[in-house]
Amino acid sequence: MPQPRRRTDPAVDLSRSLVDAVEANSATVAVIGQGYVGLSVAAAAARAGMRTIGVDLNPERVAALADGRQVVPGVDDDLFAEAFATGRLGFTTDPAMVADADVVLICVPTPLIDSRPDLAAIEGAGAAVGHYLTPGTLVILESTTYPGTTEQVLRPLLEAGGRVAGEDLLLAYSPERINPGDHAHGFAGVPRVVGGLTPPCTEAAAAFYGRLVDVVHPVSSCRAAELAKLLENTYRLVNIALVNEMAQLCADQGIDTWEVIDAAATKPFGFQAFYPGPGVGGHCIPLDPAYLTWQSRRDTGRPFRLVELAKDINDQMPSYTARRIMDSLNKRGVAVKGAKLLALGVTYKPDVGDVRESAAIQVLAHLSSWEAKLSFHDPFVTAIDEHGVKLRRRRLTEDLVRDADAVLLLTPHATYDLEELAAWSSLLFDARNATGRRDDPNIEVL
Repeated sequence: MPQPRRRTDPAVDLSRSLVDAVEANSATVAVIGQGYVGLSVAAAAARAGMRTIGVDLNPERVAALADGRQVVPGVDDDLFAEAFATGRLGFTTDPAMVADADVVLICVPTPLIDSRPDLAAIEGAGAAVGHYLTPGTLVILESTTYPGTTEQVLRPLLEAGGRVAGEDLLLAYSPERINPGDHAHGFAGVPRVVGGLTPPCTEAAAAFYGRLVDVVHPVSSCRAAELAKLLENTYRLVNIALVNEMAQLCADQGIDTWEVIDAAATKPFGFQAFYPGPGVGGHCIPLDPAYLTWQSRRDTGRPFRLVELAKDINDQMPSYTARRIMDSLNKRGVAVKGAKLLALGVTYKPDVGDVRESAAIQVLAHLSSWEAKLSFHDPFVTAIDEHGVKLRRRRLTEDLVRDADAVLLLTPHATYDLEELAAWSSLLFDARNATGRRDDPNIEVL
């Protein structure tokens, strides 16, 4: 007696077709959003052999990228150059290109407004993708967000035309893991976490990222992948807050914070060194944990107390740093009011031209409110117009350094000659222990 034919899951067929296309380099990729996340993954896909289109609403950015000019801070210049040279990487402002794509990645900003997640960019991108989407496409969200966003916010937008996620299209979440300015961990060397709406969705997304990175780590759901990203950055926020508060305690007790951390770090297990600074900046560490605290209060009615406390401690560090600078001036008989202060480095981290949530600029805002005379230099920033501070970059010269009552090394870019700065400064306030010269009477370390 003939056996009945087993019905094939259509999602499995879609996944297998997508995997075959990816492995054969015949898949076309569309990346919505060409910030440092979107451009990096677009370049990686093109370098891996796939035709890739970067879609962005900014026509000036699109024109520059299409001309081969890498204008996005935080993107590895070599990665972009290699990808552009292949001829497989193009750019457009037209979201209709999504209709030709086998894989669509959404890499758009997810800021906070009044401590609440703003998903307007995801919603806008999701609606555009849903309008042009063709059956069988794999859609992956990379934007950092709270657990449930992929299924509760993006999925309905993709299904608006009558399609069903997991049947007519494949849907997954994979958080970006790019560390701007970190040349030790290239794009391919950082493992990718992938969680799909269904197992076939996960399989397809894992196959795609498997062409771009060395290691892919699948998880059971979109929600698990979304939460993994928040845990990574919350871990950093909490530990940075710990050492920031430890630095204040050490200062009050006359103990060298950096010596204490170095000593603890000799333990070969159970301790990872974090270091204090003037505050936490960038678009990830200060913001991502707030998604957890907001969701916890919304969905469970409970505060995420440790995270909220850590955020409060880190938020106070710019003010604390400004007070330490004022104390350093006072010890030398110089009032902060009218003091000539030269700030070196105003981006949120060294060797990256990004001032978003920059603690250095917040430090300057406090000093400005005390009527200090401020000037600044940063190789990546030509002007500041944040937190009431409006300054144009000065040319860094020996005379400029010597003329300052204090030089504030807030973000120690690699281009700075620390030996020269230490020799020329009457007072060098080192907010990151970049000089390592804590015994020098002309150097004050946070």
